[in-house]
Amino acid sequence: MTVSPILARTSLAADLTARIGHTPLVPVGGLEGVPESVTVVGKAEWLNPGGSVKDRAAWGIVQAAEAEGALGHGRILLDATSGNTGIAYAWIGAARGFRVALCVPANANAERRRLLTALGAELVLTDAMDGTDGAIREARRLAAAHPERYFYADQYANPANWRAHYLGTAEEIWEQSEGRVTHLVAGIGTSGTLVGSARRLRELNPSLTAVAVQPDSPLHALEGLKHLPSAMTPPIYDPSAHQQTIEVASDEAIEMVKRQARRGLLLGWSAGAALVAAERLARELAHAVVVAILPDGAERYLSEPSWSEDA
Repeated sequence: MTVSPILARTSLAADLTARIGHTPLVPVGGLEGVPESVTVVGKAEWLNPGGSVKDRAAWGIVQAAEAEGALGHGRILLDATSGNTGIAYAWIGAARGFRVALCVPANANAERRRLLTALGAELVLTDAMDGTDGAIREARRLAAAHPERYFYADQYANPANWRAHYLGTAEEIWEQSEGRVTHLVAGIGTSGTLVGSARRLRELNPSLTAVAVQPDSPLHALEGLKHLPSAMTPPIYDPSAHQQTIEVASDEAIEMVKRQARRGLLLGWSAGAALVAAERLARELAHAVVVAILPDGAERYLSEPSWSEDA
């Protein structure tokens, strides 16, 4: 196919993966009790091509697999996911011509499941009560049973996950904040975003404080986040990467999402949790620049009952 001269002169001619990253820092208002001398901004990760921060890790994992030849000979990329990483794998696989199979908890919301199906991913639904841990166990079983069929990406253990944030997310935050960032706030799911970003930012500024965010209970609505005391610990998780942990209740996160929506900022539940933690943290600071990672937008949560007016 001949590329038009206009496209040839622009980045539109490039692979869509070139659009991953370089998301902006956006101001966050409507936070209560935060001193004027403290700035809170969010890293707008829903502006990645696949709509979430997980584009970064998925692309890092795919690049490493392609370099090693692990995706050759028609092998299918296999992984466990609560949704966003799977969507990232699926659109990258569709764009680059490899198949994707995903083990997903059966209670993953409607938007995510429809997106995965639309992108051509093969879904293996696992017991909702087992959460992402059950999906991980099923992915491991399939990979062990059919090693010639699958490349098991294993986002929870693959170092390419955290490296994507070490090399990308952290460097962007440093540059965009002009080196003024003092605190990083990020949720724990696979832990790749937190671990990779915190490691690099603390190399650049050893006095920076990295704050991990997790649900306050094993039974929570914060899709994509793990309550570590009751869940399988991701092998790439490094507790020394962060200096503080803040636990957030699901209703607090959802209320924050609704509060921000009234200000024009449409966020997902895990982003709401990050902002609850950032607000709580910022109240105790005198002079600081707090950067919260906002993993995705509201569009993937609109079928949730919590959005109803009487919820």
